[in-house]
Amino acid sequence: MLTGEPVQILHGDNLDIMRAMRDKCVDLVVTSPPYEDARQYAELQFRLRGQAWVDWAVPRYLECLRVCRGLVAWVIEGKTRKYRWSATPALFMADLHRAGVHLRKPPIFKRVGIPGSGGPDWWRNDYEIVVCATRGGRLPWSCNTATGRPPKYAPGGAPSHRMANGRRVAVMHTKTMADGSKRKQGYNPPAIANPGNVIECQVGGGRMGSPIAHENEAPFPESLVEPFVLCYCPPGGVVLDPFSGSGTTAKVAMKHGRRAIAIDERVCQIECTTRRVQEVGQVA
Repeated sequence: MLTGEPVQILHGDNLDIMRAMRDKCVDLVVTSPPYEDARQYAELQFRLRGQAWVDWAVPRYLECLRVCRGLVAWVIEGKTRKYRWSATPALFMADLHRAGVHLRKPPIFKRVGIPGSGGPDWWRNDYEIVVCATRGGRLPWSCNTATGRPPKYAPGGAPSHRMANGRRVAVMHTKTMADGSKRKQGYNPPAIANPGNVIECQVGGGRMGSPIAHENEAPFPESLVEPFVLCYCPPGGVVLDPFSGSGTTAKVAMKHGRRAIAIDERVCQIECTTRRVQEVGQVA
């Protein structure tokens, strides 16, 4: 399945294609499947919702985990009808958890929702969940400060935390060494702090990274994919997107010196991805 080419663009059902791939052959998966029946996705007429969507999605997520030696990240969202949220992200994570999947605490994709949305009695939706999981244990490769910055604030005093019994303990403490000497140990601010699990992005026209993105019904911005690629795929590694759409993940992977595998069931999106990755040669 894998070649030395910087990108492979594959047309077909992602479940069938991934089942033909060998175990642990990619380093990272970043993708976004259809959000229930929020879009029909043209010729696919995708209409699954609720538990039916979860039952469709779980086998595909498990295949992503099988072929990936690192992190699997799916950007997902539910749908609200008649003042009730479908809760598909929660149902999905619960089924994965029950299947023994090693979930990580999900990062948040934060963006400003449509002004005035939310209905007559609720707030607009400004975030989506990124369901993340691994094969268990420490990731084989990571650089979680790749998109970090120096700490914004210096420590305001000696940090402390509470024990299980409620007693507060200073993080800075004195430890007696084997030779009887005493040494202060505790928290030292890092030179570069990791960026945290809220990924704030600008979205909308002109902010997605390419005009080609808008040829997909539900694109995500390149700025959402970049932290995952830089932090969780080694240089020269392989990033898989089984729901390629307009090719955002493949382009970002190639832009940052990684290889990519892009899969989509629709010919129109295969064409979008092909044109999208050609933009990499135009990036200064």
